[in-house]
Amino acid sequence: MSNLTDLGVKDIRDGVAGGEFTAREVAEAFNAAVEQAAGLNAFIVTTPDHALAAADRADAARAAGQPLGKMGGVPIGMKDLFATKCVQTTAASHILEGFTPQYESTVSQKLWDAGAGMLGKLNLDQFAMGSSNETSYFGNVTSPWRKAGGANTAMSPGGSSGGSSSAVSARIAPAATGTDTGGSIRQPAAFAGICGIKPTYGRCSRWGVVAFASSLDQAGPMARSVEDCAIMLEAMAGFDPKDATSLKMDVPAWEAGLSGDLKGKKIGIPREYRMDGTDDEILKSWEQGKEWLRDAGAEIVDVSLPHTKYALPAYYIVAPAEASSNLARYDGVRYGLRDLPEGAGLQDMYAATRAAGFGDEVKRRILIGTYVLSAGFYDAYYNQAQKVRTLVSRDFEQAFAQCDAILAPTTPTASFPLGSLSDDPLTMYLNDVFAVPASLAGLPAMSVPATLNSEGLPLGLQIVGKPFDEQGVLNTGLAIQQRAEFDAKPEKWW
Repeated sequence: MSNLTDLGVKDIRDGVAGGEFTAREVAEAFNAAVEQAAGLNAFIVTTPDHALAAADRADAARAAGQPLGKMGGVPIGMKDLFATKCVQTTAASHILEGFTPQYESTVSQKLWDAGAGMLGKLNLDQFAMGSSNETSYFGNVTSPWRKAGGANTAMSPGGSSGGSSSAVSARIAPAATGTDTGGSIRQPAAFAGICGIKPTYGRCSRWGVVAFASSLDQAGPMARSVEDCAIMLEAMAGFDPKDATSLKMDVPAWEAGLSGDLKGKKIGIPREYRMDGTDDEILKSWEQGKEWLRDAGAEIVDVSLPHTKYALPAYYIVAPAEASSNLARYDGVRYGLRDLPEGAGLQDMYAATRAAGFGDEVKRRILIGTYVLSAGFYDAYYNQAQKVRTLVSRDFEQAFAQCDAILAPTTPTASFPLGSLSDDPLTMYLNDVFAVPASLAGLPAMSVPATLNSEGLPLGLQIVGKPFDEQGVLNTGLAIQQRAEFDAKPEKWW
């Protein structure tokens, strides 16, 4: 049974249901793989007992002739941004270290109800703020990928969902949850050679998910195939009355609707995405993606998204502003870290707690957010950024009048060495340049692995769809997957 960890969500679920192996055998195999991969630092907390208990419930249900859930017998990793009852939830920050919720997030509860088990809580950039998984209080996550030619340079798994991308790519979890505020599912998926989809804003409940930027945050699945993402997204999605932004819509049967036949579909190519600084091999893979989609029956058309160049600066006003507001709750009074210097007053405690508890990147974004929300600059910055956001959304509306989905690169470069950009936040922010526009518009978007570059590192292609058209995004991703035949995996060094 040593190859069980090579199986994805669909193969595990169907294998357990068909009696090819037991859910407990699967859980034991992945628990052992997680334990052996400590060098990746993908997990903050491991929960092998949780995975085994869920597996035993799946095996008992099958023995009793009961149907298994959509994720029956599948152990997964849970990004440590989702509240998990009686299991530490930290958002990778010292300020929440030791915090154990007495409630379960809606998304994680839906996954457990669907039969999934939890292997542990996955590492991330602190409060989901970062593009390289280097801002976690619990240490950097390392990508399982290395450059070809024997180089041992530690590479970034992307961020903020770097623990998720690293774990899935390294075969120590068949799938994982992620959250995407400005690319935090898609960019790490591209860096690690896996699939990841950010659904339409509101598809998945945000209740019980530690907030970064409330008008942008959206949960989604990360897995090794489009099919596995479709299965997991069906389990995660759905209306939640506890979340005021939740969409009151039925969850489509995305898995059943999967088809790589794109006859009659038009795929838009945004001319503004051919940006200076984009790696030539990324551009080459984009051209290859167009050919794959033509082969699938689609018509390729040029579209324009004229306000693209303003999307990233607008995002880095809106997101920090919302973060400044959301993170005000971490004050040392109600839960989490409390730093109370001797003889200190209330304001001194606030200052000391936040100084000790927040990392440098979190502080940077809080300061930016507080500045743009201040009385003298609110109109000059925050209001202007919201107007740009409206223009970006309008660009997509006009483009989708001419096409059914948009194909673009996921990132401007492949993964980079850990530490190489940590002193240059502006260059780090540029990692999200292709991902942010869809986030500002609340659109479904997915990254699918396309190829390896000349250094042996994965490159991803991004599909952006119309609002609520996850099926179209998944089908376009499937067409690419079927033609790319990407089956590369990192050589085990950990």
